[in-house]
Amino acid sequence: MTIPPMSIDRAGDLRDSPGILEQLRADATSTVVAVRDGRVRVEDDRLLRVGAADVTDATWALLGRDADGGAVLLAALPPEAGTIDAAPEETWLGLRDVGGRLGDADTDLLIEALALAGWLRDAPFCPSCGGGTELRQAGWSRRCLVCGREHFPRTDPAVIVAVESRDGERLLLGANANWGGRMYSCFAGFAEAGESLETTVHREIEEESGVRLHSLRYVSSQPWPFPRSLMIGFRAVVDDEDAARPDGEEIIDVRWFTRAEIGSALEGEGPVGLPGKASIARALIAGWYEERA
Repeated sequence: MTIPPMSIDRAGDLRDSPGILEQLRADATSTVVAVRDGRVRVEDDRLLRVGAADVTDATWALLGRDADGGAVLLAALPPEAGTIDAAPEETWLGLRDVGGRLGDADTDLLIEALALAGWLRDAPFCPSCGGGTELRQAGWSRRCLVCGREHFPRTDPAVIVAVESRDGERLLLGANANWGGRMYSCFAGFAEAGESLETTVHREIEEESGVRLHSLRYVSSQPWPFPRSLMIGFRAVVDDEDAARPDGEEIIDVRWFTRAEIGSALEGEGPVGLPGKASIARALIAGWYEERA
Protein backbone atom coordinates (compact mmCIF):
# COMPACT_ATOMS: atom_id res chain seq x y z
CA MET A 1 0.00 0.00 0.00
CA THR A 2 1.32 3.43 -0.95
CA ILE A 3 1.29 5.96 1.88
CA PRO A 4 0.11 9.34 0.53
CA PRO A 5 2.20 12.40 1.45
CA MET A 6 0.86 15.03 3.81
CA SER A 7 -0.91 17.74 1.81
CA ILE A 8 -0.49 20.26 4.61
CA ASP A 9 2.18 20.60 7.28
CA ARG A 10 0.20 20.90 10.51
CA ALA A 11 3.01 23.02 12.00
CA GLY A 12 3.07 21.40 15.42
CA ASP A 13 6.33 23.23 16.07
CA LEU A 14 4.50 26.58 16.08
CA ARG A 15 1.57 25.73 18.35
CA ASP A 16 3.31 26.52 21.64
CA SER A 17 4.93 29.75 20.42
CA PRO A 18 3.67 32.67 22.57
CA GLY A 19 1.22 34.91 20.70
CA ILE A 20 1.51 32.85 17.50
CA LEU A 21 -2.11 33.33 16.42
CA GLU A 22 -1.90 37.10 16.81
CA GLN A 23 1.37 37.16 14.87
CA LEU A 24 0.00 35.07 12.02
CA ARG A 25 -3.25 37.05 11.84
CA ALA A 26 -1.16 40.20 11.40
CA ASP A 27 0.93 38.56 8.66
CA ALA A 28 -0.36 39.59 5.23
CA THR A 29 0.84 36.28 3.74
CA SER A 30 -1.39 34.18 6.02
CA THR A 31 -4.61 32.82 4.59
CA VAL A 32 -7.81 31.81 6.36
CA VAL A 33 -10.37 29.03 5.97
CA ALA A 34 -13.63 30.31 7.46
CA VAL A 35 -16.10 27.74 8.77
CA ARG A 36 -19.69 28.62 9.60
CA ASP A 37 -22.14 26.02 10.85
CA GLY A 38 -20.24 23.16 9.21
CA ARG A 39 -19.84 24.93 5.88
CA VAL A 40 -16.99 26.65 4.03
CA ARG A 41 -16.63 28.92 1.03
CA VAL A 42 -16.13 27.09 -2.28
CA GLU A 43 -15.68 28.76 -5.66
CA ASP A 44 -14.77 27.15 -8.99
CA ASP A 45 -14.29 23.78 -7.26
CA ARG A 46 -11.63 25.21 -4.97
CA LEU A 47 -11.64 25.82 -1.23
CA LEU A 48 -11.63 29.59 -0.86
CA ARG A 49 -9.10 31.14 1.51
CA VAL A 50 -9.29 34.81 2.48
CA GLY A 51 -7.06 37.26 4.34
CA ALA A 52 -7.24 37.50 8.12
CA ALA A 53 -8.33 41.13 7.86
CA ASP A 54 -11.49 40.01 6.03
CA VAL A 55 -12.77 38.04 9.04
CA THR A 56 -14.15 39.31 12.34
CA ASP A 57 -16.00 37.75 15.27
CA ALA A 58 -14.36 34.32 15.05
CA THR A 59 -12.59 31.73 17.18
CA TRP A 60 -9.12 31.27 15.74
CA ALA A 61 -6.78 28.30 15.35
CA LEU A 62 -3.74 27.31 13.32
CA LEU A 63 -4.35 24.66 10.66
CA GLY A 64 -0.75 24.55 9.42
CA ARG A 65 1.43 25.55 6.49
CA ASP A 66 0.47 25.07 2.85
CA ALA A 67 2.73 23.76 0.08
CA ASP A 68 4.25 27.25 -0.33
CA GLY A 69 5.10 27.50 3.37
CA GLY A 70 2.38 30.06 4.12
CA ALA A 71 0.39 29.84 7.34
CA VAL A 72 -3.22 28.67 7.04
CA LEU A 73 -5.56 29.72 9.85
CA LEU A 74 -9.03 28.59 10.85
CA ALA A 75 -11.73 31.13 11.63
CA ALA A 76 -14.64 29.35 13.29
CA LEU A 77 -17.58 31.71 12.87
CA PRO A 78 -20.75 31.70 14.98
CA PRO A 79 -23.80 30.31 13.09
CA GLU A 80 -25.45 33.72 12.91
CA ALA A 81 -22.38 35.42 11.44
CA GLY A 82 -22.81 37.37 8.25
CA THR A 83 -21.13 36.48 4.99
CA ILE A 84 -17.54 37.42 4.25
CA ASP A 85 -17.00 40.07 1.59
CA ALA A 86 -20.75 39.93 0.87
CA ALA A 87 -20.25 36.33 -0.33
CA PRO A 88 -23.36 34.78 -1.89
CA GLU A 89 -25.02 32.27 0.41
CA GLU A 90 -24.83 29.56 -2.25
CA THR A 91 -21.02 29.62 -2.09
CA TRP A 92 -21.14 28.25 1.48
CA LEU A 93 -21.07 24.47 1.15
CA GLY A 94 -20.72 21.46 3.43
CA LEU A 95 -18.62 18.36 2.88
CA ARG A 96 -21.54 16.40 1.42
CA ASP A 97 -22.39 19.31 -0.90
CA VAL A 98 -18.82 19.46 -2.20
CA GLY A 99 -18.66 15.74 -2.90
CA GLY A 100 -15.57 14.82 -4.90
CA ARG A 101 -15.17 18.22 -6.55
CA LEU A 102 -12.14 19.41 -4.58
CA GLY A 103 -8.55 18.30 -5.12
CA ASP A 104 -6.79 16.17 -2.53
CA ALA A 105 -5.03 19.06 -0.79
CA ASP A 106 -8.21 21.12 -0.50
CA THR A 107 -10.18 18.09 0.70
CA ASP A 108 -7.66 17.37 3.46
CA LEU A 109 -7.67 20.99 4.55
CA LEU A 110 -11.48 21.11 4.45
CA ILE A 111 -11.86 18.06 6.69
CA GLU A 112 -9.25 19.34 9.17
CA ALA A 113 -10.98 22.72 9.32
CA LEU A 114 -14.46 21.23 9.80
CA ALA A 115 -13.30 18.81 12.49
CA LEU A 116 -11.41 21.42 14.50
CA ALA A 117 -14.17 24.03 14.12
CA GLY A 118 -16.70 21.52 15.41
CA TRP A 119 -14.62 20.88 18.51
CA LEU A 120 -14.06 24.58 19.14
CA ARG A 121 -17.81 25.11 18.92
CA ASP A 122 -19.02 22.08 20.90
CA ALA A 123 -16.49 21.76 23.75
CA PRO A 124 -16.13 25.13 25.52
CA PHE A 125 -16.42 23.60 29.01
CA CYS A 126 -14.39 21.05 30.93
CA PRO A 127 -16.01 17.59 30.70
CA SER A 128 -14.53 16.69 34.10
CA CYS A 129 -15.81 19.53 36.30
CA GLY A 130 -17.87 21.76 34.00
CA GLY A 131 -15.56 24.73 34.41
CA GLY A 132 -14.73 27.21 31.69
CA THR A 133 -11.65 26.65 29.57
CA GLU A 134 -9.00 28.67 27.79
CA LEU A 135 -7.62 27.75 24.37
CA ARG A 136 -3.99 26.74 24.11
CA GLN A 137 -1.61 25.35 21.49
CA ALA A 138 -2.98 27.65 18.79
CA GLY A 139 -6.49 26.20 19.14
CA TRP A 140 -5.55 22.53 19.54
CA SER A 141 -6.09 22.13 23.29
CA ARG A 142 -8.13 23.57 26.14
CA ARG A 143 -7.08 24.05 29.75
CA CYS A 144 -9.74 24.09 32.43
CA LEU A 145 -9.64 27.29 34.47
CA VAL A 146 -11.05 25.45 37.50
CA CYS A 147 -9.39 22.03 37.78
CA GLY A 148 -6.47 22.63 35.40
CA ARG A 149 -7.04 19.56 33.21
CA GLU A 150 -5.96 19.60 29.58
CA HIS A 151 -8.43 18.52 26.89
CA PHE A 152 -7.88 17.81 23.21
CA PRO A 153 -10.09 17.22 20.14
CA ARG A 154 -11.49 13.69 20.17
CA THR A 155 -11.36 11.23 17.31
CA ASP A 156 -13.72 8.25 17.52
CA PRO A 157 -12.68 5.16 15.51
CA ALA A 158 -15.32 3.50 13.36
CA VAL A 159 -15.01 0.58 10.95
CA ILE A 160 -16.59 0.39 7.51
CA VAL A 161 -16.52 -2.85 5.56
CA ALA A 162 -17.10 -4.01 1.98
CA VAL A 163 -18.30 -7.61 2.29
CA GLU A 164 -17.84 -9.82 -0.77
CA SER A 165 -18.86 -13.35 -1.70
CA ARG A 166 -16.35 -16.18 -1.53
CA ASP A 167 -15.90 -16.18 -5.32
CA GLY A 168 -15.41 -12.39 -5.26
CA GLU A 169 -18.18 -11.77 -7.81
CA ARG A 170 -20.88 -10.30 -5.56
CA LEU A 171 -20.95 -7.54 -2.95
CA LEU A 172 -23.23 -7.47 0.11
CA LEU A 173 -24.64 -4.03 0.88
CA GLY A 174 -27.24 -2.82 3.35
CA ALA A 175 -29.97 -0.17 3.38
CA ASN A 176 -29.97 1.94 6.53
CA ALA A 177 -33.34 2.82 8.04
CA ASN A 178 -32.40 6.51 7.96
CA TRP A 179 -32.21 6.37 4.16
CA GLY A 180 -35.69 4.88 3.75
CA GLY A 181 -34.36 2.13 1.48
CA ARG A 182 -33.26 4.60 -1.20
CA MET A 183 -29.54 3.87 -0.90
CA TYR A 184 -27.33 0.86 -0.19
CA SER A 185 -23.88 1.07 1.33
CA CYS A 186 -21.14 -0.79 3.20
CA PHE A 187 -21.69 -1.81 6.81
CA ALA A 188 -20.20 0.42 9.48
CA GLY A 189 -20.09 0.97 13.21
CA PHE A 190 -18.09 2.50 16.05
CA ALA A 191 -15.52 0.62 18.08
CA GLU A 192 -16.68 0.08 21.64
CA ALA A 193 -14.60 0.60 24.78
CA GLY A 194 -11.80 -1.94 25.04
CA GLU A 195 -12.49 -3.40 21.58
CA SER A 196 -9.99 -3.94 18.77
CA LEU A 197 -10.84 -2.89 15.23
CA GLU A 198 -10.86 -6.51 14.10
CA THR A 199 -13.34 -7.47 16.80
CA THR A 200 -15.46 -4.45 15.92
CA VAL A 201 -15.63 -5.58 12.28
CA HIS A 202 -16.76 -9.11 13.13
CA ARG A 203 -19.30 -7.88 15.71
CA GLU A 204 -20.81 -5.11 13.59
CA ILE A 205 -21.12 -7.21 10.45
CA GLU A 206 -22.82 -10.08 12.25
CA GLU A 207 -25.13 -7.72 14.14
CA GLU A 208 -26.19 -5.76 11.08
CA SER A 209 -26.23 -8.40 8.33
CA GLY A 210 -26.22 -11.79 10.07
CA VAL A 211 -23.09 -13.08 8.34
CA ARG A 212 -19.76 -14.18 9.74
CA LEU A 213 -16.51 -13.41 8.00
CA HIS A 214 -14.00 -15.81 6.53
CA SER A 215 -11.17 -13.30 6.05
CA LEU A 216 -10.47 -9.62 6.57
CA ARG A 217 -7.96 -7.05 5.35
CA TYR A 218 -7.38 -3.35 5.88
CA VAL A 219 -7.77 -1.01 2.87
CA SER A 220 -7.59 2.65 3.90
CA SER A 221 -8.98 5.25 6.29
CA GLN A 222 -10.82 8.55 6.06
CA PRO A 223 -11.36 11.24 8.71
CA TRP A 224 -15.02 12.21 8.79
CA PRO A 225 -15.91 15.28 10.88
CA PHE A 226 -19.52 14.35 11.69
CA PRO A 227 -18.90 14.84 14.43
CA ARG A 228 -15.35 13.47 14.92
CA SER A 229 -14.97 10.04 13.33
CA LEU A 230 -12.07 8.23 11.75
CA MET A 231 -13.56 5.75 9.28
CA ILE A 232 -11.27 2.72 8.95
CA GLY A 233 -12.03 0.76 5.80
CA PHE A 234 -11.76 -3.00 5.36
CA ARG A 235 -12.54 -5.65 2.76
CA ALA A 236 -13.93 -8.94 4.04
CA VAL A 237 -15.01 -12.29 2.60
CA VAL A 238 -18.20 -13.85 3.92
CA ASP A 239 -18.31 -17.33 5.42
CA ASP A 240 -21.93 -18.32 4.64
CA GLU A 241 -23.61 -16.22 1.95
CA ASP A 242 -27.09 -17.61 2.70
CA ALA A 243 -26.99 -16.28 6.27
CA ALA A 244 -27.41 -12.65 5.16
CA ARG A 245 -30.37 -10.89 6.77
CA PRO A 246 -31.00 -7.35 8.07
CA ASP A 247 -31.17 -6.62 11.78
CA GLY A 248 -34.56 -4.97 11.16
CA GLU A 249 -33.74 -1.87 13.17
CA GLU A 250 -30.70 0.00 11.87
CA ILE A 251 -30.52 -2.03 8.65
CA ILE A 252 -33.86 -2.66 6.94
CA ASP A 253 -32.57 -4.65 3.98
CA VAL A 254 -29.45 -6.46 2.83
CA ARG A 255 -28.81 -7.52 -0.72
CA TRP A 256 -26.15 -9.26 -2.80
CA PHE A 257 -25.21 -7.24 -5.88
CA THR A 258 -23.49 -8.58 -8.97
CA ARG A 259 -20.52 -6.76 -10.47
CA ALA A 260 -22.72 -5.60 -13.36
CA GLU A 261 -25.30 -4.15 -10.95
CA ILE A 262 -22.60 -2.30 -8.99
CA GLY A 263 -21.14 -0.91 -12.22
CA SER A 264 -24.56 0.36 -13.26
CA ALA A 265 -25.18 1.92 -9.85
CA LEU A 266 -21.80 3.68 -9.93
CA GLU A 267 -22.88 5.26 -13.23
CA GLY A 268 -26.11 6.44 -11.58
CA GLU A 269 -28.27 4.12 -13.65
CA GLY A 270 -29.59 1.85 -10.88
CA PRO A 271 -30.72 -0.55 -9.61
CA VAL A 272 -30.07 1.37 -6.35
CA GLY A 273 -28.40 4.52 -5.12
CA LEU A 274 -24.87 4.41 -3.71
CA PRO A 275 -23.01 6.75 -1.30
CA GLY A 276 -21.62 10.05 -2.58
CA LYS A 277 -18.17 10.48 -4.07
CA ALA A 278 -16.77 12.16 -0.96
CA SER A 279 -17.19 9.02 1.18
CA ILE A 280 -14.88 6.09 1.85
CA ALA A 281 -17.92 3.83 1.38
CA ARG A 282 -18.03 4.84 -2.27
CA ALA A 283 -14.28 4.28 -2.60
CA LEU A 284 -14.55 0.77 -1.13
CA ILE A 285 -17.39 -0.15 -3.47
CA ALA A 286 -15.66 1.33 -6.53
CA GLY A 287 -12.38 -0.35 -5.60
CA TRP A 288 -14.06 -3.74 -5.44
CA TYR A 289 -15.81 -3.18 -8.78
CA GLU A 290 -12.74 -1.91 -10.63
CA GLU A 291 -10.62 -4.82 -9.47
CA ARG A 292 -12.20 -7.16 -12.02
CA ALA A 293 -14.22 -4.84 -14.26
